[in-house]
Amino acid sequence: MNREMYLKELIEAKYGTVRNFSEQIKVPYTTVRSILERGVLNAKMENIINICKGLGITPEQLYNFEDSIVANISKIAVRLTERRQNNVYNFAKKQYSEQKNVIQMPVKSEVKLYGAVSAGTGEYLLDNNPELVPYEGDVPEHDYAVIVNGVSMRPLFEDKQIIFVKKTFEARSGQVVIAYYDNQAYVKKYVNDEKGARFVSLNKSYDDMPIDETHETQIIGVVVL
Repeated sequence: MNREMYLKELIEAKYGTVRNFSEQIKVPYTTVRSILERGVLNAKMENIINICKGLGITPEQLYNFEDSIVANISKIAVRLTERRQNNVYNFAKKQYSEQKNVIQMPVKSEVKLYGAVSAGTGEYLLDNNPELVPYEGDVPEHDYAVIVNGVSMRPLFEDKQIIFVKKTFEARSGQVVIAYYDNQAYVKKYVNDEKGARFVSLNKSYDDMPIDETHETQIIGVVVL
């Protein structure tokens, strides 16, 4: 089962039809259908965010579907008899019902902040001199944390939002990355398609940043979504 098939089955299980789902999340039906047909990796990030919110999953789970526990459960479940599939479904439904009844208390902790990344005009990361700052919420597995300055990555990230990053020098097209661009640090969506490689802002008020011989560029991490 690939990402798109999994996505379609999840939509139909929760909303009945793709059209009903698109109306609920206020994304055009033709857009959702195109994503299911042409592929998740070719879709705009803002559409992926809205789709994932509507389904109660994260973009990271969708992008990393082949390695996710949801994918592994799906691969096993489709091989079961109908009776055993019903057992799996009833158990999952019971777990979900119990989860909804648990009152989640805010998790407060401290994270090591390694400076700022720009969602605008460029920033400089700190060099091995992190600042310990308070953080409220779940802290995902990560290598370092940074703060966003600017609004070019709205609606995904707000100004002054803390984000978490896994170190890597490579990324797939469609992933949100931390990158040096002409010696300044940015958070952008990395895109590499028939139009060429570039860093893209989700806020369309900002121009794309081409990756070519006229600019010094290096990806240094992928944002944990």
